[in-house]
Amino acid sequence: MTGTVLFDPLVPLWLLGALGVAVAAASALALWRGLSGWALRGLAGFVVLAALAQPTWQQEERAALSDIVIMVEDATASQRLAERAATTEAAAEELAAEIESRPDTELRRVTVPDAEGDEGTLLMTALSEALAKEPRDRVAGVFLLSDGRLHDVERLPDLTAPMHLLMTGRESDWDRRLVVTNAPAFAILDEEITLTLRIEDEGAAPESARTAPLDISVDGEAPQRFEVPIGRDVELPITLSHAGRNVIRFSVPEAKGELTDRNNAALVQINGVRDRLRVLLVSGQPHPGTRTWRNLLKSDSSVDLVHFTILRPPEKQDGVPVSELSLIAFPTRELFLEKVDDFDLIIFDRYKRRGILPSIYLDNVANYVREGGAVLVAAGPDYASADSLYRSPLSEVIPAAPTARVVEEGFRPAVTGLGERHPVTQGLPAPEGWGRWLRQIEVTPASGDVVMQGTEERPLLVLDRVGEGRIALLASDQAWLWSRGYEGGGPQLELLRRLSHWMMEEPELEEEALTAEATGQRMRIARRTLGDEVGAVTITTPSGEEEAIDLEKVSPGRFEALYEGPEIGLYRLEQGDQTAVIGLGPAAPREFVQTIASGAALEPAIDAVRGGILRLEEGMPAIRTVREGRPAAGRGWVGITPREAYQTLDVRQMPLLPAWAVLLLASALIVGAWLREGRR
Repeated sequence: MTGTVLFDPLVPLWLLGALGVAVAAASALALWRGLSGWALRGLAGFVVLAALAQPTWQQEERAALSDIVIMVEDATASQRLAERAATTEAAAEELAAEIESRPDTELRRVTVPDAEGDEGTLLMTALSEALAKEPRDRVAGVFLLSDGRLHDVERLPDLTAPMHLLMTGRESDWDRRLVVTNAPAFAILDEEITLTLRIEDEGAAPESARTAPLDISVDGEAPQRFEVPIGRDVELPITLSHAGRNVIRFSVPEAKGELTDRNNAALVQINGVRDRLRVLLVSGQPHPGTRTWRNLLKSDSSVDLVHFTILRPPEKQDGVPVSELSLIAFPTRELFLEKVDDFDLIIFDRYKRRGILPSIYLDNVANYVREGGAVLVAAGPDYASADSLYRSPLSEVIPAAPTARVVEEGFRPAVTGLGERHPVTQGLPAPEGWGRWLRQIEVTPASGDVVMQGTEERPLLVLDRVGEGRIALLASDQAWLWSRGYEGGGPQLELLRRLSHWMMEEPELEEEALTAEATGQRMRIARRTLGDEVGAVTITTPSGEEEAIDLEKVSPGRFEALYEGPEIGLYRLEQGDQTAVIGLGPAAPREFVQTIASGAALEPAIDAVRGGILRLEEGMPAIRTVREGRPAAGRGWVGITPREAYQTLDVRQMPLLPAWAVLLLASALIVGAWLREGRR
């Protein structure tokens, strides 16, 4: 029960003050003039002023409220290293017993689990959510049981109560980690790039260790080991061997006594791209399709095009001196003997044998294909003639032989059943709207895959692999009609672009391929094939466990499946003779980037509320009661601040000057003053 005097003036305060001054001045004037009743009249005036102030006596019936202490227990992955989990559990139970034994004190326990994804330890987020559920004026203290490695310190709530960090971990802990400080996302094939990494020892690391072994593995192959210095940036030169995704894994073997090996590895995924695609286009004679090929190849800024058109064949004798011609001599020897291997693709556009390219040169082109080169033959009527390119050493690699028949009639190109599964022709716009071509060379396939057909289902586009290289035969010179929009046109640019890139072995156009794309901990597995069915994919997890997963057919020649990775790291996929590797998440999760216990991140916030940071390995600190604003931590002890909060149960008010009492008292004083002055 408490009592206080309250005032609720009936007039404004300034007016009440002015009246008070007037009463005092009148009393002083009466005293100066020697009036005997001045004191009684002054008292009467002040009684009236007191009544205008309306004083009230208020009594409250209060119930004391208990203090609240919040204990936040860090149960994230880094807290499961060494003996930290057991230390935290024992300290939490002892602290809970101590707080609950204190009178008028309640405990709120909050556990912080691993965050979703790779967000790390969200200690302050959990504390803010806990404080939002409690009245701030009852919170007497906050205890954090953690290793101090949190990742949301910017979400620190406003606190008026002391906050303490009871830190797990030992001063003798040490850990070794691998950090990749510089790694490009893309790199040019066959050009050297530099990756920068660093091996760091943290905590009480042994001083004798100056170097550490480093294992480097590319695409899951057997690793190579190098000895690198500790604590210094190391630059590693690397040359990518293939286009597409290259997965490079760096790892350091676990050292004796270190805290964990979860941060001893790093995954780097680099996409290999070609710098410039070098293309040699040889046109046998000018025709409308020549411009189509030229526009296609020149529209791509990554293509270096060398184009030769034979405008003046040897049999043309017009008597004009060679020195007066504006043409250059065809550098046949240089192109087809000395520098043929410099080209990624050679296109013969309506070329026929005219004695310009001797058989030895064409034989060299055939060897170029076998050793990994690419040749595209765009055939015209010349291909069916006696001077056909097929009647040269190139016949050993060309997949279809001419029958000497040229079909001069309109037809609509169509994709074959096999072509619906081949990446060159799969998914092209609907063929119902394609315009007609007007000429086709009849050929008989000897090998390869027929992906497009023309009139009477005759082969139109044949693709084949020869040795390490690739070759394609387009049995028509009418593709340019699509680019002119004849009868609606067709996907000419897309078809020729895919065809060119398939021949140059771009990974996304491989007809037999196993790929995977990662989104967080989930991967989408895709198997492309020319067959009708595929078997299960065997997945090898980072820990070495194997799991088989079936694929579902989503389109002709394409099978997919979704897989949720159980752990972070490098996964290896195998299906038949196809393999792939992919990394899910970082090699070292955020929880294990820094594992040595430290209160540095929380020190400014704890100092601001006069709390303390103590190591649990030194023993459980005693709990004391401290006044607000005083230091709340010392050697071996931490404090909480009682809030003395209460709940008001009942309020009663009683006027100190009732109206009848004011009237009676004021009247008595005025009458007394009158009688005293009259008697004088």
